Amino acid sequence: MRQRHSVRSYLDKDIDSEHVLIMQKAIDRYNKISGLRMQFIENDENAFDCLMAKYGKFEGVKNYIALVGPKGPDLEFKCGYYGEHLVMIAQSLGLNTCWVGQTFKKNKTVYHAELNEKLAAVITIGYGKTQGTPHKSKKLRSVSDYKESDPDWYKRGLEAAMLAPTALNQQRFNIVHNERRVKLRSGVGFFTKMDMGIVKYHFELGAGRENFYWSE
Repeated sequence: MRQRHSVRSYLDKDIDSEHVLIMQKAIDRYNKISGLRMQFIENDENAFDCLMAKYGKFEGVKNYIALVGPKGPDLEFKCGYYGEHLVMIAQSLGLNTCWVGQTFKKNKTVYHAELNEKLAAVITIGYGKTQGTPHKSKKLRSVSDYKESDPDWYKRGLEAAMLAPTALNQQRFNIVHNERRVKLRSGVGFFTKMDMGIVKYHFELGAGRENFYWSE
């Protein structure tokens, strides 16, 4: 989590076939668990060959994960939660990534979606020209009820949540707890539901699922 930063410029280099296989197996596994239809797309240079992508300063993007799933109120949350699983796996393989919500061209001839499904976002993936830079974070107390007397697992969870990528680095979420029960609240803004999925996964990684329970 600490090593991973958003990367928008990529080298013209094919992803190692073994790493593609690992990513595809992970996608298949999480699709089965979640009911999503996430897809690994290789060598599609057209998705980021548009004015919006240039505005987003994307360069050399030809590989990405299409986050597709059934339309519904929980689609973005699921894409955020399970998509971030894939981001962490990619980072462990030496690959770089970036969450992209709008600045790309949707080409339905490349990814597949049924009539009741939609593309919620994509995650670029490849070998970055750089490793990216850390994003600025708010103070723990501005997004939570943190106190110095709180247990170490709670602080670790909060610190991990602060490392989560969020739309425009808004960090529009709030986390509170009552002993071992933790509640994640969403703010208002673009892609906040997807952000909640990403933040939830980060908190779990930092805190350890054995230490707390989610309060829905």
